[in-house]
Amino acid sequence: MACVKLEHVKKIYDGGVVAVQDFNLEIKDKEFVVFVGPSGCGKSTTLRMIAGLEDISEGTLTIGERVVNDVEPKDRDIAMVFQNYALYPHITVYENMAFPLRIRKMKNDEIHRRVCQAAEILGITEYLGRKPKNLSGGQRQRVAIGRAIVREPQVFLMDEPLSNLDAKLRNQMRAEIILLRKRLDTTFIYVTHDQTEAMTLGDRIVIMKDGFIQQVGTPEEVFDTPHNLFVAGFIGAPQMNIFEAKLDKRTDGYHVLLQDMDLKLDEDKCKLLENNGVKSMDKVLLGVRPEHMTACSESETNCVKGTIMVNEMMGSELHLHVATGMPKNTILRLPTVDLTSAERAALVAGNKLSFTFASKVVQLFDPESEQSLLYK
Repeated sequence: MACVKLEHVKKIYDGGVVAVQDFNLEIKDKEFVVFVGPSGCGKSTTLRMIAGLEDISEGTLTIGERVVNDVEPKDRDIAMVFQNYALYPHITVYENMAFPLRIRKMKNDEIHRRVCQAAEILGITEYLGRKPKNLSGGQRQRVAIGRAIVREPQVFLMDEPLSNLDAKLRNQMRAEIILLRKRLDTTFIYVTHDQTEAMTLGDRIVIMKDGFIQQVGTPEEVFDTPHNLFVAGFIGAPQMNIFEAKLDKRTDGYHVLLQDMDLKLDEDKCKLLENNGVKSMDKVLLGVRPEHMTACSESETNCVKGTIMVNEMMGSELHLHVATGMPKNTILRLPTVDLTSAERAALVAGNKLSFTFASKVVQLFDPESEQSLLYK
């Protein structure tokens, strides 16, 4: 079993700087978990504590059935892939991949079998005789992953392994990591600041900020039911639109009031608010994702009105930045296939635009605590 359990783990550096605060998480055997968050949130520090490259200031780390707080990195049965590849430039790809096995004094036949098998899995057999300087960035990353594979560890740790690659290659390598995970069928812990990587790779996502876990859940859970304003804004691109609105509890349910718009919330959201004891609020933060917004016709009245400031043509969709009197512009994502030529011609900077959204897609947050009023 390759379960990983962190209980009340904390990292305090000299001078009292706390990098990771009371981190609690249980990672199941063969699960792919992604740590994601902005720079400085503590995600890489947490990964390095699991690897044994950073001491744990407080708390307990268990891998399998063994507490490993004081176990040397080489004895933890883990393998780590770094952001900068960390390959030896003066030896061949074959020898780079074989190096951790030679350190273990493994027999040559077994070393050869493991290196060739990993090279075949990663499609780098033809590069085994080359040196790293003669490889592309993507090929070097495959070698770094191959060096981890040959160890056949209980747990794979990956620290932003794709951040040095261009966008096209990142997409390709992301798909290859998904396929690799299926072939290896072991536990993965992956660190990234890229929420697209997190959403596409992870069985579960751990969202961090300032050393604290903000939310843990499946990609669907963190996208559809964000527990606070930070999670709502961090997951999704472009990020969620936030409006200052009013929440009105009436006999027929809850209504959100924004500009001239009076939106009755759907039954499910009314039940959540009722169960959480939410009353009418003069100020509430209303969140709506850009892809959930639609343009209104001129005859519709229950809409939010604004002026188009920027029109970004993204190929399959338009991103419209609309000024509505709020501190930040509102962003709409409109599929171009749904627009006529005349409609597209009217969606230019300076023109007026009204828009609306369905009540089932809205998120509501307390303006003081920034916690969700719907999901606890």
